[in-house]
Amino acid sequence: MPVERITSLQNPRIKQLVKLRDRRPRDEAGVFLVEGYRQIRRALEKKVPLSELYYSPDWFLGENEPALIENAAATGAQLFELSKDAFAKVAYRERPDGLLAVAPQWKRTLADINFASVVAANLGSSNSPESPIPTAPKPPFLLIVEAIEKPGNLGTILRSADAAGVDAVIVCDPVTDVFNPNVVRSSTGVLFSVPVVIAESESVRTWLREKRIRAVATTPSAAELYTNIDLRGPLAIVMGNEQYGLSDFWLKESDAQVRIPMAGQADSLNVAMATIITLFEAVRQRS
Repeated sequence: MPVERITSLQNPRIKQLVKLRDRRPRDEAGVFLVEGYRQIRRALEKKVPLSELYYSPDWFLGENEPALIENAAATGAQLFELSKDAFAKVAYRERPDGLLAVAPQWKRTLADINFASVVAANLGSSNSPESPIPTAPKPPFLLIVEAIEKPGNLGTILRSADAAGVDAVIVCDPVTDVFNPNVVRSSTGVLFSVPVVIAESESVRTWLREKRIRAVATTPSAAELYTNIDLRGPLAIVMGNEQYGLSDFWLKESDAQVRIPMAGQADSLNVAMATIITLFEAVRQRS
């Protein structure tokens, strides 16, 4: 596949990439930026159709970049080689690694969530001794985050959700864009592997009731410690905004409230840290 080389900072493609750092141009074009070797590799692993790949050998950090570029080209990505200065212009990292891709945005709904319990193998239809033992279905395990403001926090939360094995992350009443470059970066590309749904809080609560999934809200004012409540069974852990915590809606509509004990002078944790702690307590119990 032919490669176009770009050196001018005034090139229209360079200008367009810079514009895509902002949400309105991203939404208008229906695309977003994916910067970094690990992030682009994960996008390719998850069959995300990259439309364009920009690279600059002057910024490469290792020896695996050519194989990644070849892989992207094989999937249909249009290739552009940039000069060192041109790539520095479009990169949003302080120390780029010379790889930047453009990918299409997507939209998922609550109906798209595919629970592990539904996907569990339906083995052993026969009573024969040779038949495999059926796999026990796993109850739904969800994470709901409300009005998260900081892209770095949202990206770290996605990364934590992936590590905990949640079925999906539901972003309620979002303040930050899930396709913000810093969300993609801080998630280390997990945005491509964890199903993310954006929805309004009221519709999510109605859906949880229909699916008989218990909502457990986290708040410093709760009487119950997060370790003292049963987090097994169909579960949605609900985390709130960095500054104000959960809204009155979720505090009222949740099935239970829990808190993380604080022994020092601080009265709360960073929302990403609190999410990690609560998720892995659920993982411990569900194991």
